[in-house]
Amino acid sequence: MFISSHLRNPGRDRAILAAALAGLAGLAWLSLALWSASPWGRYLGHEAGSGQAGSGLDPAAGLPLEIGLFTAGWVLMIVAMMLPSSVPLVLVFSRVVGRRPRPGLLVALLLMGYLAVWTAFGAAAWVLDRAIHAAVEAWPWLAEHPQLIIGWTLLAAGLWQFSPLRDRCLDACRSPFGFVVNRWRGTAIRREAFLMGIAHGAFCVGCCWSLMLVMFGVGLGSLGAMLALGALTAIEKNLPWGRRLTHPLGVVLILAAIFAVAT
Repeated sequence: MFISSHLRNPGRDRAILAAALAGLAGLAWLSLALWSASPWGRYLGHEAGSGQAGSGLDPAAGLPLEIGLFTAGWVLMIVAMMLPSSVPLVLVFSRVVGRRPRPGLLVALLLMGYLAVWTAFGAAAWVLDRAIHAAVEAWPWLAEHPQLIIGWTLLAAGLWQFSPLRDRCLDACRSPFGFVVNRWRGTAIRREAFLMGIAHGAFCVGCCWSLMLVMFGVGLGSLGAMLALGALTAIEKNLPWGRRLTHPLGVVLILAAIFAVAT
């Protein structure tokens, strides 16, 4: 494996790990591109009604299929968009655990914890979306003014950019070495690796949940919007000047909310 129990060439092993993570993200992007161009592409959006999975399936079979396909698409989106921004932390963690037994497993557990948090958030977003669809169907006025939904979503995302709590989450994400060192005790190593992934995922959600809701509203199949938001997230979390984007992005989102409601 690319990580052995005794690292003879740590720099090489970290380069291989970084390449593997980049390849995984690239595969996720390719999968999403092929999926969005297929007849099943509508399941990457939020327009597919619950229980109406199409393709001749009855509603009872349609809802589980819709949930399963949405979950798969959501995980692919997280791997494509969010995993690249977490590569520095994964590399720091791999260096810290490099001489532990089966360090590759520890890295995998870290990633599993990270994806578990984002999958839970995706499930909550899906439930919220179903509730919004039900409200639109039950309230004709809201159905006549759908711009209010995206407007409030953009406004929430814009205001969250100015939140002190978001700043705290972003600070944690921008300090991968401190994040790992402050949480790694090296006792129950597998449990710690998984819990560190959960903690990192929670801080990442704290930074980006509002932008992900915007992405959810646009649709998981919008690769252009995904690429833009993924790039913004990676820059803000990893580049020295990335924090300069925080407040300007918030202003842009608030203006977009006003424009969405006004038009």
